[in-house]
Amino acid sequence: MVLDQKQTTVAYRCPHCGAGVLSAVGLFALSADMIKLKCDCGHSEMTMVYSKDGKVRLSVPCIFCPSPHSFTLSSSLFFGKDLFLLPCPYSDVNICFIGETNMVKAELARTELELLDILEENGVGDFSALHENEEKMLTDPQIFDIIMFVIHDLEAEGKIKCRCEHDDGEFEAEVLDDAIRVSCKKCGASQRIPTDSMLSAHAFLHCDSLHLE
Repeated sequence: MVLDQKQTTVAYRCPHCGAGVLSAVGLFALSADMIKLKCDCGHSEMTMVYSKDGKVRLSVPCIFCPSPHSFTLSSSLFFGKDLFLLPCPYSDVNICFIGETNMVKAELARTELELLDILEENGVGDFSALHENEEKMLTDPQIFDIIMFVIHDLEAEGKIKCRCEHDDGEFEAEVLDDAIRVSCKKCGASQRIPTDSMLSAHAFLHCDSLHLE
């Protein structure tokens, strides 16, 4: 089934209350102005902008990370897929769902079960506890250990990618106050990995690759 190229359904999951937030998005409305998809709880919103170069730029709230993630898609990809998923860069969990309405709803339901399992493993009772007191949280040394282990493992397996040709990057990890920044000494590409919660570390533990931008 091929979707109408001028409309699609977009959804994300609110990091604060856990609700799936879903809306139809048309090309005409998107071309006219920024679209904001807001959760009824008032604590999160996803933004979409259609740029002059024909790209759709998204800012998506994340269950695991304190800041939203930015994505850029071609308009043909944004409006032309039955189902297209955008994951958190530090986990295998999808945070943005685009496509045919029933398929988007089904994927929202599937990932809710996946997230509840992760929360239970980390002793988190519900979604509302995910980002409580984020600014007051102190970084646990165990979180650094987990993330550094995964970084070294990915590097050893050649699964850290940057802008260098022929996978010829030279990588280093810098410890910041609330993150570890992995960067390539040759091309300058980098990526920040949040270290502000055990939940973020658990998500990164399941990461199978790391792409520096």
